[in-house]
Amino acid sequence: MLSFRQIEPQNAPMHLLLEADPSEAKVTKYLKSARCYVAVSDEEVAGVCVLNALDDRNKDDKTIELFNIAVSPDRQGQGVGKALLQFVIKAEKRRGISCIELGTGTFGYQLAFYQRLGFRVDSVVKNFFLDNYDEPIYEMGIQHKDMLRLVLHL
Repeated sequence: MLSFRQIEPQNAPMHLLLEADPSEAKVTKYLKSARCYVAVSDEEVAGVCVLNALDDRNKDDKTIELFNIAVSPDRQGQGVGKALLQFVIKAEKRRGISCIELGTGTFGYQLAFYQRLGFRVDSVVKNFFLDNYDEPIYEMGIQHKDMLRLVLHL
């Protein structure tokens, strides 16, 4: 049985966050003023989700960015991430948020995951992974280069 709750950013499990974002420096930076949610099973954190204000301050305060969502490797493929994100979407809508944005790679399971939950492609950021990460990021033997920006209107 999964339960969900909001936690303080300093209590977010770094080892899980690094499953989705390999840069500890970047994760530490966006955790500072974040809202964090966890999925808990048998008193252990099975998944974590981090949201924060958009870097683009020209947007209104009714839009938030999903910076990270990660599920423990031994719980992946069991619906934990989907259930956690559905909980987060409902919680943020109750807070008055009307739009959730995120960035992800141009291919792979993450893209399909977000699209199944209603996110739509909004734009492409060319060379994002090349310009912002010291080490190349590979998935399915292919290097991530560009980032897709996805949007979900609540």
